[in-house]
Amino acid sequence: MDKQRDFVLRTIEERGVKFVRLWFTDVLGTLKSVAIAPAEVEGAFTEGLGIDGSSIEGLSRSSEADVIANADPSTFQVLPWRGEIDPTARMFCDIATPDGQPAAADPRHVLKRTLAKAADLGFSFYTHPECEFYLLKSADVHNPEPVDRAGYFDNVPGGTAHDFRRASVRMLEDIGISVEFSHHEAGPGQNEIDLRYADALSTADNIMTFRTVVKEVAIQEGVYATFMPKPFEGQPGSGMHTHMSLFEGERNAFHDPSGQYQLSKVGRQFVAGLLHHAPEFTAVTNQFVNSYKRMWSGDEAPSYVSWGHNNRSALVRVPLSKPNKATSARVEYRGLDSAANPYLAFSVLLAAGLKGIEEGYELPEEATDDVWALSNKERRALGFTPLPASLDRALQHMEESELVAETLGEQVFEYFLRNKREDWQRYRAQVTRVELESNLLSL
Repeated sequence: MDKQRDFVLRTIEERGVKFVRLWFTDVLGTLKSVAIAPAEVEGAFTEGLGIDGSSIEGLSRSSEADVIANADPSTFQVLPWRGEIDPTARMFCDIATPDGQPAAADPRHVLKRTLAKAADLGFSFYTHPECEFYLLKSADVHNPEPVDRAGYFDNVPGGTAHDFRRASVRMLEDIGISVEFSHHEAGPGQNEIDLRYADALSTADNIMTFRTVVKEVAIQEGVYATFMPKPFEGQPGSGMHTHMSLFEGERNAFHDPSGQYQLSKVGRQFVAGLLHHAPEFTAVTNQFVNSYKRMWSGDEAPSYVSWGHNNRSALVRVPLSKPNKATSARVEYRGLDSAANPYLAFSVLLAAGLKGIEEGYELPEEATDDVWALSNKERRALGFTPLPASLDRALQHMEESELVAETLGEQVFEYFLRNKREDWQRYRAQVTRVELESNLLSL
């Protein structure tokens, strides 16, 4: 830690950094930032920075307003989009109470706590997200228009999305975030950038940085980026399919060359845990009213609790792209939104998988057919139960879940439920365009 702090202080001086942004997230996954001068950085390491947590969504109760932001020197990076005039860097923070204890409602701490549980069982947790988003011509929320009409993997030489992806990948690499690949997605103006495998905490930090980079580059290119789950009717939503694996030291605990799809018993139990608890944590991985329009509109968005091999209609997929490479064994959870709070989402996914391992859950039969194409009767017969069809229903499942309550902790659990119920009530009270068009003059 001392070496990391020395490196930060030395780099600030050598690069002429003028401002250092301390980053953290609220319970909903919104990035928060406070800028300090270089002279204050050493104090941010030794004493932290006092902030009013009661003014930040769910971070602390009004009676416990004061919290301390402790900068994590391992996350220091100079922000390339700030240029050379006023070089600016960032560090993520861990939030603590004045007596030095981790703040119960710090999403980063929630993930650290879940990772510690995995470590107690001998596992480290790695993730690889596929991040989808749309590029828009303007910030007109009443009439959003995508930047192009291209489709899946389309090459658009000189097009806005092509230039945007190139600039974004370059900037991500400059900030130390490795990108596996990028391409145009299926929807008009929709793009995908996949981040390389990393430990789950680093990945969550990287996702928060990634979203900021994407929005900054979009503005530089004269367009706007949105991670909204379903911005356009009749077009695919934006998900964040996440590949996961557990390692025991250097050994991939999900790999067994003799297992079906080379998936080990531990891997099968992990998948079984994901499936068993999916309805309970869906409100966390899909936290918006709009999320359920993505999940229940087809376009490869999973809606039923099922798993498969090359079946992209399944909620969990077990790919086998590199059968001779043990380290590549993984499972893919396809339900996540691109806008999810990655710290909380990774926490509940890991907790569910670990529960399956600890309790020895049995993996149900594989889905070999297109789950969407089956009739309701056929899905029931095969045991493919539906995920919650609305935020309201997802919150009901979450409220009854001991696993989610234990994973998030009392304060995050209660605040999340309360905030999202308010979202649902606002949505339920509105009169939509569909209702007016169907009923206003006919009734």
